[in-house]
Amino acid sequence: MDFDEARSVFCQPRTGTVVDPPVGSGAARRLRDAVEPLAMVTVWSDPAAEQSGAAGLDFLGGYVGGRASALGDVEGSVVAAAFAVFEPGLVGGLWDQARAACSVTDLRAMRERAGTAALRTVLADVGEAEIDTVVEALRVALDPADVIGRPLYAGLSALPWPRDAHGRLWHATTLLREHRGDSHVAACVAAGLDGIEANVLTELWVGFELLEYTSTRGWSPEAMDTALTRLRARGLLDGDALSAEGRRLRDRVEAATDRAQQPVVDALGDDVDRLVDALGGWSGAVVARGWFPPDPYKRAAG
Repeated sequence: MDFDEARSVFCQPRTGTVVDPPVGSGAARRLRDAVEPLAMVTVWSDPAAEQSGAAGLDFLGGYVGGRASALGDVEGSVVAAAFAVFEPGLVGGLWDQARAACSVTDLRAMRERAGTAALRTVLADVGEAEIDTVVEALRVALDPADVIGRPLYAGLSALPWPRDAHGRLWHATTLLREHRGDSHVAACVAAGLDGIEANVLTELWVGFELLEYTSTRGWSPEAMDTALTRLRARGLLDGDALSAEGRRLRDRVEAATDRAQQPVVDALGDDVDRLVDALGGWSGAVVARGWFPPDPYKRAAG
């Protein structure tokens, strides 16, 4: 899949009735939603396409190679375990493709260049001093954050901070995203969910139709059908919708994810609302530029 194809599929406004995802208004979740487009600008932006293309990678190869490079030179199964909700063979094959094209060091540098260039373009009217004020607050809160059980966050946190202000903003928001993402995977595993099941509960929870989002993660029709059978047997699905118990379980997963991020929120203290406002405004500029999908369900699902 090339970048133009990916963006033609995902970067279109949602049509029809759109209901706000039931994500809650807690500080941890608001912070997560505020940083998502900033962190993922290395997936959807023109600089990301340019960096990946120069390395001989397509959209998916650039995404998996760039994001997984934080883990180091590992086996594809390790990448699949960390990514969790993608079909393991797909992720492993894309990682092998990326590693055949580039060293881990090159993949990391490619991703940092893309994030830096994209945010420098989008936030051209924002002063570096203002950016650094936000970054420093996030850095102080994230530096002591626990890495246990958080492989992507641990790998990313071991890397040096970029020298450029826009690169530091990208790095800080990516650290926050991966800290929450790793925590969310742990919460799903603790709830007895595998990758497909976690995908299905999330897509229905945020507002997607059944398998609308899960089917974009490389799973076969047979694997998805089997997962639906398991979820119905557990009483988590009622036909093609979440059952009351399924919604309660997904709510518990979300609450556990928020609790795992609470130390970061506590460290930010009274800065949380200010940071959410600043980061959310900058993310809005990324979406307006067309460098992150405008679909609120996609933003809520990750």
